[in-house]
Amino acid sequence: MGKIIALANQKGGVGKTTTAINLSASLAALDKKVLVIDADPQANSTSGLGLNVREVENSIYECIVDGIDAVKAVNETTVPGLFIIPSHIDLVGAEIEMLNVPDREKVLKKILDPLREFYDYILIDCSPSLGLITVNALSAADSVIIPVQCEYFALEGLGKLLNTIKIIQGRLNPALEIEGFLCTMFDPRLRLSNQVVEEVRTHFQDMVFKTMIQRNTRLSEAPSYGTPVLHYDAASRGAANYLDLAQELIEKNKTEGYN
Repeated sequence: MGKIIALANQKGGVGKTTTAINLSASLAALDKKVLVIDADPQANSTSGLGLNVREVENSIYECIVDGIDAVKAVNETTVPGLFIIPSHIDLVGAEIEMLNVPDREKVLKKILDPLREFYDYILIDCSPSLGLITVNALSAADSVIIPVQCEYFALEGLGKLLNTIKIIQGRLNPALEIEGFLCTMFDPRLRLSNQVVEEVRTHFQDMVFKTMIQRNTRLSEAPSYGTPVLHYDAASRGAANYLDLAQELIEKNKTEGYN
C-alpha cells in the first residue's frame, strides 16, 4: 500500500512545488512508483513535469467536482515511474462548488484511497492557503512535509498551520503525522540561513529532515524546461539534495513499515 504525503505551508514561495516535482522524480529514480497530485490551481507541478496545462483533458478538478474516476486523470510524465494527476485554473472554484457536498472535507480521500495499491508514494502539492482543498489533502494524507525557507519570517505562520493540522488530527484524520520539516533555500554562506536552521531544529528537533535544500540556480531553471532538476542537470547541487531527501524518506519509512 502506498503512502500519501501532503506538502503544505500556507506561505507562498517556500518550495512546496519545487519539492513535489524533484522529490517525486528522485523517488522514481530510486525505483519507486510515484504519483503527484497537483492540488494547486496555479498548476506549477503540472507544467514543471512537462504537461501543457491547456491540453489537459481530466484534472483533479474533474475528479473532485464531476466525480470522474481518478485513473482517467492520471498522466505519464517524461520521468519513468512518475505519474501526475494535473491541476487546472478551474480548481479555484472547486471550494465553492464543494460547499454543499456531504462530507466535503473527505472528497479527496475517497478519490485517492483506491490509487494506493498502484503506487509506492502519492505526493500532494497543496496550494499556499489553508482552504478546503488543503484541508481535503491533509484529511487524505498519512503524513505532511512542511517546507520552511531559510529566510527572515520563516517561522511566521507555522503556528497557524500546526493548529490546522491539530484540528484535522482531532476531527478528520487522527492518523495524520508530520513527516518532517524541510529546510529550503538554504545558503550556508549566510548567517541568517544558519540562524533559521538552528531555530527550526531547536523548535522541532527530530522532526526536521537532516537533508537541507540549498539555493541552486539549476533548481530554479529546471521548471521552465518542464523537467525535474535530476534530468536537467544531474550533477547539480539541487539534484544531489533531492536525491538525498528521497533516500532519507525511504529509510525513514522502512522503519515505519512502508516499502
